[in-house]
Formats: sequence, structure tokens, C-alpha cells
Amino acid sequence: MRLVLLTLLALTSFAQAAEVDCKNASTQMELNICAGQDFQRSDALLNQAYKQKMAQLAPEQQTKFKAAQRSWIAYRDKDCDFMSSGVEGGSVQPMIYSGCLQQKTEQRTKEINAILHCEEGDLSCP
Repeated sequence: MRLVLLTLLALTSFAQAAEVDCKNASTQMELNICAGQDFQRSDALLNQAYKQKMAQLAPEQQTKFKAAQRSWIAYRDKDCDFMSSGVEGGSVQPMIYSGCLQQKTEQRTKEINAILHCEEGDLSCP
């Protein structure tokens, strides 16, 4: 149920996003919208790195990487749900949740970029 409420709030937020100046956000709704937009930008960069790495992999490695990424997404979402549970039901929860998603997504992007640009002979890189 909580996920449905967060999704509805996010959809409402994105509909209003065009009206928000994130450099001057002052209301909680504006801060929530801006946090959601920041996460969306991070997620787009993650998806770009993921696609680049997939293109480098052999089919059997692609299967393993895809499974790892799906597991990571499930972990990220559940962990951020937990991390934002201290403010559950409050108006700040979407901002805390989105900030957590952004932070974890940026870290995962760094991990994928590191294996995307492995040096010749690095046997620890897939």
C-alpha cells in the first residue's frame, strides 16, 4: 500500500515538476519534486552505463549481469523503503526516499563505470 501511495505522489509530483524552480524550492512538495528529478537523472545515467556494459559482454555474462542488476534494484528499493521508514507517512518521506535512491544509484553507476573501463589484463574485471 505504501508503494502505491509513493507512486501516486510521484506521478502527481512529476505532473507539477515543470512548474518548480529547484534552485529556489521552498515548500516540501517542491523539495519532493526536485529530489525525484535528481533521482531520475541519476537513474538515466545508471541505465546508460548498464547498456554500455551489456554491449561489451558475452551472452552468458549478460544473463548474469542482468540478474545481478535486477537483484540490486530490488535491494536498493527495499533498503530505501527501510531508510525512509523513520518518517513514514510524513510529507518529507518522498524526499528522503528519493534521496536514498539517488545516492545508491550514483554508487552503482560508479561500480558499473569501473568495470566498463577495465584496464587491459585486469583479471578481476568481467
